[in-house]
Amino acid sequence: MGEVVDAERESGRAVLGRTLKFLREKAGKSLGQLADETGYDKSYLYRLEAGERLSKVTVMEDLDGYYGSGDLLVHHWKAARLDAFKDQYKRFMELEATARIMWMFTPGVPGLLQTEDFAREALSGPQATPEDDDWVEEQVAARIGRQYLLRQKPEPNVRIIMDEYAFRRPAALPKTWEDQLLRIEAVAMWPNVTLQVLPFVAGVHHHMHGSLTLLWQKDGSGVAYTEGNTRGELTDEQDGVLRHRLSYDRLRDLSLSPSDSLTFIRDVLEEHRS
Repeated sequence: MGEVVDAERESGRAVLGRTLKFLREKAGKSLGQLADETGYDKSYLYRLEAGERLSKVTVMEDLDGYYGSGDLLVHHWKAARLDAFKDQYKRFMELEATARIMWMFTPGVPGLLQTEDFAREALSGPQATPEDDDWVEEQVAARIGRQYLLRQKPEPNVRIIMDEYAFRRPAALPKTWEDQLLRIEAVAMWPNVTLQVLPFVAGVHHHMHGSLTLLWQKDGSGVAYTEGNTRGELTDEQDGVLRHRLSYDRLRDLSLSPSDSLTFIRDVLEEHRS
């Protein structure tokens, strides 16, 4: 019984690491053999098993295929990635994973649309040191891993409003910025996604310094999550959700239409290339 209680207290990353080690030992493989047969570095695999590192979800897909374990490792990875986020954001992400309708406004490029290189640059910052590399890579893996939400079945209905500011702060490397613009353009054409740009000419608005996300579940219940530079706030109180929905409606009214927004994105891409 004691072992079960201890397991319940384990972090998601520890459970994933223990499962990785169990599958490897069950297959009769050493870390060296696993490294040789999968192409992943031995020390990297050790750190995954020790719960010291969060991989990209594609690594778990590869290892699920290697062990013939279905989607067991991917399932544990989805729980483990929550360890990279603060408690209140973890609850938001749990709700995000089951939402049927998602509306969001962001002053910058939202994490759900970021390429890996753009996310890495955004998370690194000028103050980053070599000791921060593992933290950055973990955050990148967790952020990119969230993007499966847009394509899961059934696909959620997603509306994204991006401030023009997001398109006027390019990445440092031209290739990174071009790839990011192409990613936004591609997602804007997905049938389950509506993307709009809030232009500068709309003037001052009430969400200039933070993001807003509204989520609705299958049963019709909704939550609102607001996030600024230093804190986030999740509310499921009905009046609060309604107030945030009305504020979102006002932003949508000020935004370019979806077709004009797509033209805007392509114009920015052409400006960048010229």
